[in-house]
Amino acid sequence: MRHTWRWFGPNDPVSIDDMLQAGVQGVVTALHHVPTGEVWTPEEIARRQDLLSRMRDGAPSGLAWEVVESLPVSEAIKTQTGDWRGHVANWITSMRHLHQAGIRTICYNFMPVLDWTRTDLAWRRPSGATCMRFDLYDFAAFDIHILQRKGAAESFPEDIRDEAGRRFAAMDDARREQLAGNVVFGLPGAAERLSMADVRDLLDSYAPVTDTVLRGNFHAFLEQVAPVAQDLGMRLCCHPDDPPFPLLGLPRIMSTEADYAERIAAVDLPANGITLCSGSLGARPDNDLPGMMRRLGHRVHFLHLRNVRRDADTIPASFFEDEHLGGQTDMVALVDAVLAEEARRRAEAREDHQIPMRPDHGQDILDDIGRGGQPGYPAIGRLKGLAELRGVEAALSRKGAA
Repeated sequence: MRHTWRWFGPNDPVSIDDMLQAGVQGVVTALHHVPTGEVWTPEEIARRQDLLSRMRDGAPSGLAWEVVESLPVSEAIKTQTGDWRGHVANWITSMRHLHQAGIRTICYNFMPVLDWTRTDLAWRRPSGATCMRFDLYDFAAFDIHILQRKGAAESFPEDIRDEAGRRFAAMDDARREQLAGNVVFGLPGAAERLSMADVRDLLDSYAPVTDTVLRGNFHAFLEQVAPVAQDLGMRLCCHPDDPPFPLLGLPRIMSTEADYAERIAAVDLPANGITLCSGSLGARPDNDLPGMMRRLGHRVHFLHLRNVRRDADTIPASFFEDEHLGGQTDMVALVDAVLAEEARRRAEAREDHQIPMRPDHGQDILDDIGRGGQPGYPAIGRLKGLAELRGVEAALSRKGAA
């Protein structure tokens, strides 16, 4: 695997020096400041590459921008409303500019409205570490009583509705505000703290968009962008839903192995690939991550390795971000499947025989606590995860070579 690290740009408190000392080989980043739907210009791409090339004291870092995460797909494209065709054209132009800059892998997602959803961004563990958590009962309290979405109550079984009501009644105003802010943090524009009215308007825009409609819109997008990527020698890799089950009445079409297989078959080109995120997919008990890697590995262009622990084997269920080797996904078996796929690619002399991987998320430990970094992206917690994954990789590689 090629060890990469996600960086959120010059305002990220985890610096270039930090990630270099972590021993990463490449960088995953994006132009987060460019509004969704607009073109990523060669000048902005080059500016980001220049930032990555230097350490704090000006010395060469030796690091390069290797994976884009994410080149955002606008809500207009997902709903096929407004200037969605212009947004697709701009997405393709941005892809061409990235290719000109030497970047070959683009991670993106097709999640409606939500990029990810958590109810706690710093949930305390017995060790004193903190992590992100999705609590189904707290989410129901948000959906039914804070957002007051039409039809929300009917979206949950009676026992969840009842417990959500009890929890909401026990919350003071500060906790209610915190819960709403945590959920909204995963929405577009969250830095501007979207109001509940804004969120309701976004959800209303999806009223006519069923699972079938969203699938069709996704395939229409792929039919336009994947052939261009194929001609350029680019690799596109869609990220799964996070979490991988319906929320807020929105459709979910990237939550299971069957979803992935359907998207791959829709435009059957090598450029049309997937991001295998063991954390997002692992929030469902019916997702067999090592098996998915074995069966879909030929189209895996990017790996997010993290682990979650579910409170129950139901769909949906509450879960929290566990240590990389501590959750319910068999990370050793998953890495073993990755190495087998890489060996197969080397035997075929594939240029992409080494799959980029980043240690996804991590618990806040030691000096991470109080640093104020991006939720889920601590320096030391990710370094710990990377070290653990490296150890697994090294042990399996040694065993395979014996």
